[in-house]
Amino acid sequence: MIRIGIDVGGTNTDAVAMDTSGVIAGIKASTTQDVMTGVVNALRSILDASGLKPDAIDAVMIGTTHFTNAVVQRRDLAATAAVRLCLPATASLPPMVDWPDDLKAAIGNNAWLAHGGNEFDGRPISLLDEEELRGIAGEIASRGIRTIAITSVFSPVSAELEQRAAAIFEEAIPGVHITLSSEIGRIGLLERENAAIMNACLRELSTHVIDAFRKAIAETGIKGRFYLTQNDGTLMDAAFAEKFPVLTFASGPTNSMRGAAFLSGVKEAIVVDIGGTTSDVGSLHKGFPRQATTAVEIGGVRTNFRMPDVFSIGLGGGSHVVESEAGVQVGPTSVGYRLVKDALIFGGSTLTTSDVVVASGSADLGDRSRVTHLSPAFVGKVREKMQEMLEGCVERSRLSDAPLPVIVVGGGSILVDGPIGDLEVIKPNHYAVANAVGAAIAQVSGEIDRVYVLSQMTRDHALDDAKAQAVDAAIAAGADRETIEIVDVEDVPLAYLPGNATRIRIKAVGELHVG
Repeated sequence: MIRIGIDVGGTNTDAVAMDTSGVIAGIKASTTQDVMTGVVNALRSILDASGLKPDAIDAVMIGTTHFTNAVVQRRDLAATAAVRLCLPATASLPPMVDWPDDLKAAIGNNAWLAHGGNEFDGRPISLLDEEELRGIAGEIASRGIRTIAITSVFSPVSAELEQRAAAIFEEAIPGVHITLSSEIGRIGLLERENAAIMNACLRELSTHVIDAFRKAIAETGIKGRFYLTQNDGTLMDAAFAEKFPVLTFASGPTNSMRGAAFLSGVKEAIVVDIGGTTSDVGSLHKGFPRQATTAVEIGGVRTNFRMPDVFSIGLGGGSHVVESEAGVQVGPTSVGYRLVKDALIFGGSTLTTSDVVVASGSADLGDRSRVTHLSPAFVGKVREKMQEMLEGCVERSRLSDAPLPVIVVGGGSILVDGPIGDLEVIKPNHYAVANAVGAAIAQVSGEIDRVYVLSQMTRDHALDDAKAQAVDAAIAAGADRETIEIVDVEDVPLAYLPGNATRIRIKAVGELHVG
């Protein structure tokens, strides 16, 4: 099977071609302002570099920041109706209660509370009022809203009410996009609801973006299947991604970490992915990124869908370097994709970290004669500042004093030329395109997270049921049933709830189904 992996970053669009033996070729192309042109350029370049014909490609995997950027920048978001099935409970905290005002305004701040919802053990809070929902549907339609997020209290325990409400809305408003919170978030009403609303407001954009990716792939003559990478290091097919665009959040750093594990052969490590603008840092466990265990903020909104435990600092190959009376400042601003025009070594007028590294003799890039005026003392101060920033972020990722290696990847890895603190640094082959490698090797996953009442069933029965649901979710996302295995099981008794309740979270992973 021959795959092409692509990762669209702020500075570069990276691509690799791979077969079962490993990396055939890897290239870096400049990210373009319209992004799609950069993807087409990258596809053409990787076909040329690998010598492969378009019809030899079985699959294309793309990691993108489109949807994260849309939320952060408050652009291209659809007017969305948030409907919570809950009354008479939870009325004191309405939907989007903790959202920034500008983001609420961007999607219209439309919310309704209706009867329904469940207790933790599946008992109804109140019966679903279908006439009430039809009335809400009429109001939604009258406002011209075409996307709805439905959240029911404890829907991970029972999604039946969300599914029935969705059927009512689809009948009343033909063609409406509907997101169910039970399909995205975990236990925790407000965070799960936030994730559902965020997904819903991106549905129209996801159709546009994914269609544009399809056209970019078709333009190069490639007829293989098309997938997007999601934020747990696995794949989803394009149709699934259209329905759940939020699952692409943080897929870039996740791809880099998976690629780092593959290229180095190391499964337990700290990974530092240095791009043009930021350094993303996280820990590998069994070759996958460690997952965040707390609520994650996206664009100022708390959510609880799966996210890697990764944080970023403003240090990259294009970071601005400024000297003042207070000392040397590196980042967080960056020239980004304009590095090859704005940096001193490329004839520009902006001093960047790449200029400093070239001046120190650690890298051969651009025209070194353009940075010979930088004094050794100044270069030393900047290098010391960069090392200090890297050591600080690596220490934040350590869970113990065990001497884990640090795998450094990304085009900005030229900033590192020795150990980080007391930890060994590994720079594997093809480190500059590790993010694209991570996209190309990605498997397919499914996850279930719900509360079971063990007074109504045995623990083994609950685990078997959760595993079956996780496997079904993986198949729905495009996994080959024969290759699926359970890779993560979490069983947490909930002592504060009656009925011997336990929360079970299970993740299933399989190879991509091709055929």
